[in-house]
Amino acid sequence: MPGLADERFAHGVIVVCAHSVDGAMGIVVNKPADHVTMPSLFRQLAIPCHVPLRPAPVYAGGPVDMERGFVLHTPDYDAAVATLKIGSDFSMTASLDVLEDMAAGRGPEMALLALGYCGWAPGQLETEITDNGWLVGDVTPGLVFSTEDERKWDMAMAAQGIDPLTLSATSGRA
Repeated sequence: MPGLADERFAHGVIVVCAHSVDGAMGIVVNKPADHVTMPSLFRQLAIPCHVPLRPAPVYAGGPVDMERGFVLHTPDYDAAVATLKIGSDFSMTASLDVLEDMAAGRGPEMALLALGYCGWAPGQLETEITDNGWLVGDVTPGLVFSTEDERKWDMAMAAQGIDPLTLSATSGRA
C-alpha cells in the first residue's frame, strides 16, 4: 500500500507461502537481486548444468536470511520432505535438491529462485494488514512465472479490480 514506509517493499508482490498462529513467511516475486542470475548462481554453487538454463534473474525474496535460497515453483515437482505445498498452484522447496534437479532437467516446469524471505511474527502480518500496510489478493502462476517483473505489481492490482490511483495511505472505519 502507498503508506508502507519500508522502501524494500514498495510495489512489492509477495507470495505468502506459510501463515499460521506461529507467524507468516513469504517470497517477493518481482524484485530481482542485483547482478545475480540463475546460471551465475549455479556456477558459484558448483552445480554442473546438464541442460541449458535460461538467464533468469535470482530474486531478492526478502530481508530475512538473505544467503539462503528458496525456490517457488509449480506443484509438478516434489522433493518429498523438503517441499511445502502452497495451495493447488504453487510449491516451495528450500533444499539444494531442487537446484540439482533443475540442472539435470528433472526440476519443476516453472520456477523462481529467491535469496531471502519475508517473515512476520505471530499476529504481525494481520496487524499490518489492519493498519492498511498490505493489500491482499489472489496470485496465479501466470503472474508469478510469466509476467515481466516491472509489470507484476500493476497486474496484481488489476487482477483484484483495483486502480492504484484510487489507493490511499490512510484507512478508516465506517
